[in-house]
Amino acid sequence: MNGNFLSKAKAVVVGHAVGDALGVPVEFSKREELDKNPVVDMRAYGTFRMPKGAFSDDTSMSLCALDVLGGDKINFDRVMENFGKWYYGGKFTPTGETFDVGNTCSLAIENYFFGKKSWRECGMKGERDNGNGSLMRIHPFALHAYRLNTDEKTKIRIVELASSLTHAHERALIGCGIYSFLLWELLDRPCLESIVSGLKTAETYYRNRAESEKYRRVFSFANLETLRRVEREDIRSSGYIVDSLEAAVWCLLTTSSYLSCVLKAVNLGGDTDSVAAIAGGLAGALYGYERIPREWRESLLKREEIEALCAAAFAENGKE
Repeated sequence: MNGNFLSKAKAVVVGHAVGDALGVPVEFSKREELDKNPVVDMRAYGTFRMPKGAFSDDTSMSLCALDVLGGDKINFDRVMENFGKWYYGGKFTPTGETFDVGNTCSLAIENYFFGKKSWRECGMKGERDNGNGSLMRIHPFALHAYRLNTDEKTKIRIVELASSLTHAHERALIGCGIYSFLLWELLDRPCLESIVSGLKTAETYYRNRAESEKYRRVFSFANLETLRRVEREDIRSSGYIVDSLEAAVWCLLTTSSYLSCVLKAVNLGGDTDSVAAIAGGLAGALYGYERIPREWRESLLKREEIEALCAAAFAENGKE
């Protein structure tokens, strides 16, 4: 297998999970509260009374995908079955307990298991189904698509199908696509300029799809003069997919290390675990595995299992 790609994939997966775990104890905290008592390290308990290093549904649902990936084709029924094992049985969680499940994800899973809808039809398609619940788990599919070394349209098709398992509205599909373009550019060339080129590529790709207008501001971040005029108070860190993606990209573009990126994301408040996870996966691609603080990596619950799933998913056909 190509060790270079596996190393990059591991940095993304662990970078995501560490960001998630940093944000779990303070999820839903107001920005003003965190300004007074900012997160600077892994914490225990907090919002969900979870131990230090515990990750949320963001990482659990990502592990559901990693457990299935490998080879050229994705069995989306198996992904949905794993979502069920997580949602109903606590598998792929840090403590055996499922917590903090988004409404859109839970409805989609219930559609599959109780509504007997196929994986192509179980995802939610309404205007109100545009939370970040597919964006927060899309990186394993984006990594898989990248590894296949296929054409742009095929890669985006994989990502959008993966999003639609739970979030099938056009806006959610495009948000996951934008993230994927950024990730692919960073995997090819890990530098800040790749974020800019990724935004430009995504804007061009989606220019004829009406919902891309919702992402106008994140596309504008490709202009660094525009970016400099964006203040922290302009950034919303809610669970809405557009807000979450904007916040994560802003944190990535306005910091210079993995540590500073994810801490900036967490301390925005709001949907702290998801914004930090989304930012953390991209920051992992940018800075590499070794730049994720060792103490944080070692504090991450089930880290060895996470890395083993990553290795199994990407153990063959790596890409230079």
